[in-house]
Amino acid sequence: MIPSLSAALAERGYDTLTPVQDAVTDPALEGKDLLVSAQTGSGKTVGFGLAIAPTLLGEAESFGPAGTPLALVVAPTRELAFQVMQELRWLYAKTGAIVSSCVGGMDPRQERRALERGTHIVVGTPGRLSDHIRRGALDLSDIRAVVLDEADEMLDLGFREDLEFILGSATEERRTLLFSATVSPMIAKLAEQFQNDAQRISTINTAQQHSDIAYKALKVAASDSDHAIFNLLRYHHDESAIVFANTRAAVNHLSARLGNRGLSVVTLSGELSQAERSHALQAMRDGRARVCVATDVAARGIDLPNLSLVIHADLPQNPESLLHRSGRTGRAGRKGMSALIVPPRMVKRAERLLKFAKINAEWSVPPSAESIIARDEERLLTDPDWREPVSEDQAAFARKLLDRHGAEAVAAAFLRLQQSRNAPPEDLLPPDTKGQSERQEFGPSRWFTLSVGRNDRAEPRWLLPLLRRHADLDKSSIGAIRVRDDETFVEIAEKSVAKFAASLGPDGELSDEIKARALNGEPDFGPPPKKRRADKPHGKPERGDRGERPNKAPHRKGPPKAPRDDAPEESAKTSGWSPDDEAVFAALADIPPKKRKPKPEGGAAPKGKKPRAKYAGPGKGPHPGKGGKPKPGGPKKPRK
Repeated sequence: MIPSLSAALAERGYDTLTPVQDAVTDPALEGKDLLVSAQTGSGKTVGFGLAIAPTLLGEAESFGPAGTPLALVVAPTRELAFQVMQELRWLYAKTGAIVSSCVGGMDPRQERRALERGTHIVVGTPGRLSDHIRRGALDLSDIRAVVLDEADEMLDLGFREDLEFILGSATEERRTLLFSATVSPMIAKLAEQFQNDAQRISTINTAQQHSDIAYKALKVAASDSDHAIFNLLRYHHDESAIVFANTRAAVNHLSARLGNRGLSVVTLSGELSQAERSHALQAMRDGRARVCVATDVAARGIDLPNLSLVIHADLPQNPESLLHRSGRTGRAGRKGMSALIVPPRMVKRAERLLKFAKINAEWSVPPSAESIIARDEERLLTDPDWREPVSEDQAAFARKLLDRHGAEAVAAAFLRLQQSRNAPPEDLLPPDTKGQSERQEFGPSRWFTLSVGRNDRAEPRWLLPLLRRHADLDKSSIGAIRVRDDETFVEIAEKSVAKFAASLGPDGELSDEIKARALNGEPDFGPPPKKRRADKPHGKPERGDRGERPNKAPHRKGPPKAPRDDAPEESAKTSGWSPDDEAVFAALADIPPKKRKPKPEGGAAPKGKKPRAKYAGPGKGPHPGKGGKPKPGGPKKPRK
């Protein structure tokens, strides 16, 4: 190995190389094309940096003056490209190498100026590299090595044409190193087209692939997914985590919910600018943020130090996404945990996903509120600050506090202060709890009647809070609410009947204007109302309240029906039917239908109509009735 690179590895604490690093630096493979598949987090970046070093430096230990680039590294995302650039910079720091980036979202003019000043290694994304090559800003005539990192991801993102253009623009004498988590038929075809007798290297051991990651599938109730994620983050309070969602809307929703509970959260999705994405990752690395909520844009290549927890708020689309998401933790020998949030309707899908990914996950439930409180107490009792020596100033102030308030009051105040720093955990429902669409039977109950109805604009949406507030009832104690014109029937659970009755006033007063009375048995609801349902809001008027449609005459099918005896008299003007209309209507019924006049043959058209041109055949005259343009395909066949 080149001494300058060995020194850089020693400074970073590399005692031994990882399996993929050891495999690609084999002296027998020097100068050959490589097709490498290795598990995520195995040190591939340092591996290909070491592999291409002899090709770039030869026998020298440092680079000469920078000119046209000698090596090109292509990555699928901006974050991965920047991460690769940082890794190569410290690895080649003692060789004097200049490493530049060309990625989408950054100023292309600055990138062109950097290329004009000269560089040794260029790291970029396919789209921006292709653009620079087409504009003549990136010269690949001296390229000695091309590395495609996460090639399968680039093909999945639709960069095949850009990759073929980049590889076709480079010199044929170059080395091509292709790194991919899986070797699909598309990857094999790309290798066959642009590599020369590539050596196949695989360091993936299915038995040890997940040894550093503990997989858990957590069953939750249908309405408790967000609460389960928060409880999981609270339980692992001191650890950094990344929460994956499938859509940008879900990312925004989760980040808002977690941020409102006092967690330091950043987001990472495709809609953010490059500066915003870089700031989010830097906040995670600096410790200013503890939780990153992201889409699959962060599932590949992102290395966040000390990331110990990955939460799948939405199940991944396929096993590969599951492995790449989970691979953000358990990197370089560190331990981590990957937790899947599984509502009842997703259990079968989660089982298939784990089976296809060849993962044995532990099925359990999220941390309960009691376990989180116990964990907080344990964390507080074992805090290292208890073993720190007490200074004179601290001791003097402690004695002052004890003299004024007493030991118990001081300890209680300290406990409240610690608890106020974290939001309280959520009480979770049992995982098999049915949702609103699957409500169980209400159970034993008793009906009450209220002295307000639809005529008083009564609605369940304001009666329900009134009942709960006045009688201090929970939502599960109130069943059906049936609103009629003059009264409303309310179903109260048997266990809460006595409590509700005791809350009523002497005359059964529920409020100043509403009285309640218990009924014996189930009330007679009568026929269903013809008007709108009482539980619909008052936003839309009834059809009868919309008024007459303007400029539209009444449609008459015959004489009007005789009015009822109790109906008020109507004038001819208001009824739309005059006394003489009945005779007219009867006379019209005796008139036979009007016969059409026969159409004259070859003669003039009826008065008022435009004469039709005679059709003379295809290409010889206008098509009848079509404005003079013949219809393709010849004339129509005559009707029989």
